[in-house]
Amino acid sequence: MAAIIQAEHLTHIYGQGMPDASKAIDDINFEIQEGEFVGLIGSTGSGKSTLINHFNGILKPTSGKLYVDGQDMWANPKDIRKFRFMVGLVFQYPEYQLFEETVEKDIAYGPINMGLSESEVAQRVKQAAQLCEIDQEMLQKSPFELSGGQKRRVAIAGVIAMQPRVLVLDEPAAGLDPEGRDNILSQIKAYHKQTGTTVILVSHSMEDIAKYADKVIVMNQSKLAMYDTTEKIFARADELLQMGLSVPQVTKIFLKLREMGVDLPADVYTIPYAVKTILAAVGKKEVWE
Repeated sequence: MAAIIQAEHLTHIYGQGMPDASKAIDDINFEIQEGEFVGLIGSTGSGKSTLINHFNGILKPTSGKLYVDGQDMWANPKDIRKFRFMVGLVFQYPEYQLFEETVEKDIAYGPINMGLSESEVAQRVKQAAQLCEIDQEMLQKSPFELSGGQKRRVAIAGVIAMQPRVLVLDEPAAGLDPEGRDNILSQIKAYHKQTGTTVILVSHSMEDIAKYADKVIVMNQSKLAMYDTTEKIFARADELLQMGLSVPQVTKIFLKLREMGVDLPADVYTIPYAVKTILAAVGKKEVWE
């Protein structure tokens, strides 16, 4: 697989040259392969938001480079618009960005700005609406008549309609009730499976990251602290806790059992894996003696 996003010594300093200058991300290096579902976690102020704002050119690196599909984003600043269509960014609480008369027009806004034909725009709106479970009746409504979860789906559909190579979501389930949260995240996972689009999910919920992400980037104090498979990241639960991060509840339970002397693995991070691990352990009587 080829890297769709690559950071090379990426650094960003806010207020460079000023007395209050602060280094938000510091010498970051990583590659995200095309088609991966990557979680991004870190405590408040760790650099997560600054990092994702580089992915589609909202921020320009102070030093270092960011490559999208092998191309240096800032080699020619006039080309930056092209990269913004390649990397779709869904901000936290994206429903506040809805402004058109109807849901259909809101979803169409991005494709229209790409200069696509009327028929292509209509096709993309239809596809994005289907992926986000937005029916024909909802398409004709004003976005402001919708519930919070419905508005969130419309905002995500508007980015999906541009068919980005990479979809970046900043806390897409923030503020939703448990049902709305599950609906949004399961639709994102379904979209990932159906299209093969690279997805980067920023979340404070370790349960969500554990359930949906295949790999995880951990930011800590402006630096990249870890980047590995989800299983290997949560196997380092003690280190995550020392960074002020949480871990899935099931991981905490297994850590406690290990403290009590029960011989169980440390990399348990989902309920199905926990059940499988316990059943396997039950077959080894000596584990429980």
